[in-house]
Amino acid sequence: MSRTRVTGAEAMETSYGYATVAGREEKQARVNDVFHRVAERYDLMNDLMSAGLHRAWKSAMAAWLAPPHRAGWRFVDVAGGTGDVAFRIVEASRRRAEGTVLDINASMLGVGAERAAKRRLDGNLVFVEGNAEELKLPDMSFDAYTIAFGIRNVPRIDKALSEAYRVLKPGGRFLCLEFSEVDMPVLDRVYEAWSFKAIPRIGEAVANDRESYEYLVESIRRFPNQANFAAAIRAAGFERVAYRNLSGGIAAIHSGWKL
Repeated sequence: MSRTRVTGAEAMETSYGYATVAGREEKQARVNDVFHRVAERYDLMNDLMSAGLHRAWKSAMAAWLAPPHRAGWRFVDVAGGTGDVAFRIVEASRRRAEGTVLDINASMLGVGAERAAKRRLDGNLVFVEGNAEELKLPDMSFDAYTIAFGIRNVPRIDKALSEAYRVLKPGGRFLCLEFSEVDMPVLDRVYEAWSFKAIPRIGEAVANDRESYEYLVESIRRFPNQANFAAAIRAAGFERVAYRNLSGGIAAIHSGWKL
């Protein structure tokens, strides 16, 4: 068991929060169970984890992507089952973009498909069950690949990044929004206290599920910091890699291009 932030993404393969599991299959099974339990409360979960800021962060992600206002532009949003990011991208394109929302968790996808229909965005989006490490999608088929608050839950992050590179067209863009390392001395202590003391208790009180929230907090603390995750993106073949900190580094948006 380690409470230290990892430096390389490969160390996340057997890291289930602070616990070390036997292998990636066990990690995936445990993560799946977490998201089956929280699917109906996913927005609440993100509100608790980010103090409500995740909504603005996702909008910032869509704004940085800046999808064109033309038909035929295609994106895949991975680990995006509830549709939060995909909805923003479609709206930013003036409802011209075509998106595939992919998630390993059927419960999350069910929530997303229902929400898309209510927003009348089901004509722009398809919801597909799949694994980020092995996308059942054609080579060079998307203009953009997005993933928000999902990559830290993937056992083999290098495989997920490699798959992102494969399915992007030449000139395509990778964007990842993820919790990261706070870079402000006072804020880091406040956020640490909120994360480890308040969030699990609130999760227990509101959702009767302390364990899931403890895992999510611990997984954030273990995930590579901004510079180390940027290095993993470069190692996958992406160029012009950059990141933008949000709210003092509580989260960061990472960008890379397939050139």
